[in-house]
Amino acid sequence: MKQFLLTSLFEVVSISLAKNKRIDIGIMKTTHLWLAFLLFGLFSCNSSKKESGEAIAEQPLAKESVTSASDVQSASEAGKKRIVFFGNSLTAGYGLEPDQAFSALIQNKIDELGWEYEVVNAGLSGETTAGGTNRIEWVLKQPVDIFVLELGGNDALRGIDPESSQKNLQKIIDITKAKYPDVEIVLAGMMAPPNMGEDYGTKFQQIYPTLAEKNNIALIPFLLEDVGGESHLNLPDGIHPNVEGQKIVAETVWGILKPLLEEVQ
Repeated sequence: MKQFLLTSLFEVVSISLAKNKRIDIGIMKTTHLWLAFLLFGLFSCNSSKKESGEAIAEQPLAKESVTSASDVQSASEAGKKRIVFFGNSLTAGYGLEPDQAFSALIQNKIDELGWEYEVVNAGLSGETTAGGTNRIEWVLKQPVDIFVLELGGNDALRGIDPESSQKNLQKIIDITKAKYPDVEIVLAGMMAPPNMGEDYGTKFQQIYPTLAEKNNIALIPFLLEDVGGESHLNLPDGIHPNVEGQKIVAETVWGILKPLLEEVQ
């Protein structure tokens, strides 16, 4: 699998529920353990920082690699369509080997089916939605056919205005569509930690279904379903999925992505 993995900072976790014109989505479960995980594991390490879009330093990623321009170009020359996963440390596969991240597992599933798709991991640890707007044009220098957008959790942890986060995500969607009008976009929903208050949480949670409906794009309601808050499925930090957790995340993503790829085939 070819990867864009860049490094920097901060953390996240997610949840959302919604209904999309293109896919049927049910209501996902949450647990008290998961909420406690959001509050303790995440917010505690970032609450002292200012509420801007810039990233905050965190522990360095243990395992990362960067795709060379020649590698990406070779995929294009081979006639493969490209799936770009654009997100934060959850997408990046924090603390794991590149081939253990859920995006790499998606590549394996695609290869098993004999489909001609190249998966690119454009996850950046610590990325906010504002940071994403600054990085997106660089990522889009190479052709993109399927674009999976996973950002916003770090915004919630920092208490950034949900309206601002929504505008940033919309800007990323708009830039991507303007560059590649035929691109298919998949949005991964997020949820604010409970300590941010009910009003903030409700407003933030509505960002994703609102954007999915407005833009008629597919929605992954909860990237970490059945993984978040489960200690045996996460690294010792209690935040990032371990090898087994990544397998579950891959299945969650595949449930939304596979039907879309079948359409495009």
